[in-house]
Amino acid sequence: MAGATGRKIPAAAARAHTRKSKPSSFRLPSGIFQKLLLVSSIGILAWAYQAIQPPQTKIPGSPGGPSVTAPRIKLRDGRHLAYKEHGAPKDAAKFKIVYVHCFDSCRHDAVVENIFPQKIIDDLGVYVVSFDRPGYGQSDPDPKRTTKSIALDIEELADQLGLGSKFYVVGYSIGGQIVWSCIKYIPHRLAGAALLAPVINYWWPGFPANMSTEAYNQMPQRNQWALRVAHYASWLTYWWNTQKLFPPSSVVTASPDVYSPSDKKIIAQYIRETPAEVRQQAQFEVRQQGEFESLHRDLMISFGTWEFTPMDLESPFPNNEGTIHVWQGDDDMLVPVTMQRFISQQLPWIQYHELPEYGHAFPYANGMSDVITKVLLLGETAK
Repeated sequence: MAGATGRKIPAAAARAHTRKSKPSSFRLPSGIFQKLLLVSSIGILAWAYQAIQPPQTKIPGSPGGPSVTAPRIKLRDGRHLAYKEHGAPKDAAKFKIVYVHCFDSCRHDAVVENIFPQKIIDDLGVYVVSFDRPGYGQSDPDPKRTTKSIALDIEELADQLGLGSKFYVVGYSIGGQIVWSCIKYIPHRLAGAALLAPVINYWWPGFPANMSTEAYNQMPQRNQWALRVAHYASWLTYWWNTQKLFPPSSVVTASPDVYSPSDKKIIAQYIRETPAEVRQQAQFEVRQQGEFESLHRDLMISFGTWEFTPMDLESPFPNNEGTIHVWQGDDDMLVPVTMQRFISQQLPWIQYHELPEYGHAFPYANGMSDVITKVLLLGETAK
């Protein structure tokens, strides 16, 4: 039987058949990877920077900005302040008052008409000037605004309108808080003042720690965060109140949740009794320049770091030639009554009036105007 002839396979070929092929891999040179990472980081930072930048303010009278229809004065730094006069003729008036409007409002603030109705004006001879605070309505914005600058704006407004050496100041909510600045920086110009539910800065030194913490924690979480941002990271205020990841301040969004039951009744009555065109006139102008230099700037100033605290103020009337009044509802969900009481207790020259079962909207309540005006101007006792 013939045997098969064996074929010898070279060792190298055998190894080639049994060797496993290695998967190919592609690697970027380390220099290119670092450059891509850098470019991506720059892109993210650029996006973040753009996200926190507020849009350009629409300055009244500028190209693309709202038109100017109100009378205005030109201030020391070139800005313009729009104003509105009410009541008795200025030259014949016995009492001259500068009214400072609240958050998200303007010179058309309905509180002016309610606090100083025609009967009060006729009986007492009252002249009132309201004005758009910087960034609101038709007043130029003030990116350099401070607690002092707004008081000097008020003084200059009074001087240019010829209100005399002394005048009264009445402020509501944040406008009431601004009256503290008037007491600090222009006390020699005041004939008297009324602070209606003045906003409180939780970071003012002088409060007992437990009082500030307890009052702060009573706010909705969304408002706590909005104020934290305004105080600790003011440069993020615009972004925080316009982003969609977290709920912004309910005050900025005008949520009804910030009002007490009594507030809601008063506001409903005001809406029923006030013509729609009157309400719309005020609402139309308030935010026409944008929200940053009006609403957001208010938050940054009101809850930022102040140069003083109201508890350290001295009476502007050492000889009792005038009076300062603070009015506060005990059911106010925006301004804690405990902290308002404390401030007034530290200042014995303050005449404090606490209104049972009233909230933040008490200046709109029927009959409140007679009480507030006559107490301030005539020295009558509040009942």
